[in-house]
Amino acid sequence: MSKKTGYLLGILLTIILGTILYWFLCCNCCAGTADAEANSKTDTIESKNDVPAKLDATMNAFAVSDANGNLSFDINDNINFKTSDYHYIEPLSIEVDNGLTQLVDYLDADPSKSINVTGHYRSEETNVSAFPNLGLARANTIKNQLISKGMSSKRINTFGILDDNFNADSNGVLHGPLSYGVNTVAEADNSEEDALQELGDAIKADPLILYFNTAQASINLTAVQRQKVADMVKYTDKVDGAMLNVTGYTDNTGDQVNNVRLGQERADFAKNYLIENGIAANKINSTSKGPDAPIADNATEEGRAKNRRVVVTIN
Repeated sequence: MSKKTGYLLGILLTIILGTILYWFLCCNCCAGTADAEANSKTDTIESKNDVPAKLDATMNAFAVSDANGNLSFDINDNINFKTSDYHYIEPLSIEVDNGLTQLVDYLDADPSKSINVTGHYRSEETNVSAFPNLGLARANTIKNQLISKGMSSKRINTFGILDDNFNADSNGVLHGPLSYGVNTVAEADNSEEDALQELGDAIKADPLILYFNTAQASINLTAVQRQKVADMVKYTDKVDGAMLNVTGYTDNTGDQVNNVRLGQERADFAKNYLIENGIAANKINSTSKGPDAPIADNATEEGRAKNRRVVVTIN
């Protein structure tokens, strides 16, 4: 073999060895980088999938119609509520206020008509009202608006409905969580009167009783107590002259005059709570019986605690 041939073979072997080393070393690095990038992309995708999709807010128009009459309006605005609140956001727009007036005028012109108002609420909301659910509490506030415009409470029926498809906006505002239905009032019959009589008897037999201290800043009702409030509101809405009676009682500690005053303070506290929850002030009487009419033995602390109470019932 000539010296020149040996030199060429050496160059060729060097190229072959270099190519092999490059393949083993650099390509494996590239593969690792590619895998890392792929894993990073996968992690990014999974991370994005962990974020729940943002739901669009439900934007209802204020729309009321009568399929059996000539009432029909659709206003591109509504009565809105903050999440977990039963007070509507004020002020109402002129258009919405005019729509409420138009509804009242229409029903006033036809005594055979009544209106159903249904409030919607979400399961994630906290019910801070005196009603069984926020939907019913919201419907009650609209009922009060209609009454303030001259409509009789007898012709307004209120309901609440769970509706988790009704979404709030980014500010926690529910836009028009209400629906309406105009009905033809059926002729009064004995069964309806009997049902109201039975409701009244049940309320009187099992009134709402509240136990709290005078320094207490709020009243937290149980589900059973909230239903009692709803029943009493329904009764006073439908029965002429019916009133809520709120009576404060004390134990026998101290003198008669101070106990009567303390009982009145407790009764007024409960009355103001009901008013704040949308129950008309002119439908509530508050009075005090002080230490009179105890329901337990004042000789024990447990008995005295039971006597310090407020009783809410109907006349």
